[in-house]
Amino acid sequence: MLSSILMQATAVMDTGSTGFMLLATSLVMLMTPALAMFYGGLATKRNILAIMIQSFVSLGWTTVLWVFFGYSLCFSGGDGGIIGNFDKAFLSGISMDTLWAGNGKIPEFVFIAYQMMFAIITPALITGAFVNRVSFKAYFIFLTVWQILVYYPFVHMIWGGGLLAHWGVLDFAGGIVVHATAGFAALAAVFYVGARVDKNSTPNSIPLVAIGSGLLWFGWYGFNAGSEVQVDNITSLAFLNTDIAASFATIAWLAVEWIRERKPKFVGLLTGSIAGLATITPCAGFVPLWASPLIGISAGLVCYLAVQFKNKMKWDDALDVWGVHGMGGVLGTILLGVFASKSVNAAGADGLLFGSGSFLLKQIVAVVGASAYAFGFTYLMLIIINLITPVRVSESEELQGLDNSLHGERAYDEGAL
Repeated sequence: MLSSILMQATAVMDTGSTGFMLLATSLVMLMTPALAMFYGGLATKRNILAIMIQSFVSLGWTTVLWVFFGYSLCFSGGDGGIIGNFDKAFLSGISMDTLWAGNGKIPEFVFIAYQMMFAIITPALITGAFVNRVSFKAYFIFLTVWQILVYYPFVHMIWGGGLLAHWGVLDFAGGIVVHATAGFAALAAVFYVGARVDKNSTPNSIPLVAIGSGLLWFGWYGFNAGSEVQVDNITSLAFLNTDIAASFATIAWLAVEWIRERKPKFVGLLTGSIAGLATITPCAGFVPLWASPLIGISAGLVCYLAVQFKNKMKWDDALDVWGVHGMGGVLGTILLGVFASKSVNAAGADGLLFGSGSFLLKQIVAVVGASAYAFGFTYLMLIIINLITPVRVSESEELQGLDNSLHGERAYDEGAL
């Protein structure tokens, strides 16, 4: 009787954590329009709207899927398994008074919305790889199937109490779940779709790229600090780790590019910040503060070299999704296996530097397996989609530009004064 009373007493909404999580959810939502601006500025003038709509459509369609069955498949049932069940399909059995079982501090509605924002942006990350080559119809099918058969299983396996969580794999905010899977899916898409006819990739608006990257950085505080799903000392650690790693990565990328090309490049600086943000994501709430500069410097250097390797191999990943997000996610997941410490977060693990080589091995196996699956499944899925509708646009449509040929719109009215 006493234990029942105590449980009821503790199951009270924490207004501070709830308010913070509503803010974090809003910040992560902002990241999708920010991504659209980042990619839109990097695209050529004839393909601005085509790349931006691929991000914005996810805001609508992913929400529909999430409410119908996505949330349920990720966070309902399936303990120790690969995927959840349909017990919470259409958000069945959840009311505004239902507290999230993970900590009993915030309404489950808030957790649903927060995780939905992750689901929205993850497939949108992939689109930068195949800018101005893929039809909108094929992308819409891709957006649907990829979430169901790649994103949902990894969310469940790591964050939903599934297989990898039971094995001891950690991912604070999405190094495996978001960045590694999206980055290697992007590489598969590049291999399948092939190179652009016109490989001119001169950004049409670097100021738009700067606005997009600045808003991504801003939103990333909600992405990483919000992944603690409450307000405590880990929340503040994740926040500061995020900023420090991003800053060190920015300067590392700027420095190495300046040395190699004899000029400091603004687009490179901005790209370096995204590399640092992607790399610190799995580590943010599990590693000590002193590790974040090392993670940031590693991100700037490794992701820069990955992009150079991609260029040498002539892989036409137009906006460097694999080199920045894919390799950033892999690197961050592995470095988590090195720097994680239970003295920092008791819910985490001890990494290699703190005496646990087995945890590092688990992280490596998990991220390599996830990347390989995302790559293989994406390539196979594109083959199947192509049997339903052509994945790649025609050469004439590509040369004309997808804004006009597919959408009948233009980003700028060049006839206007």
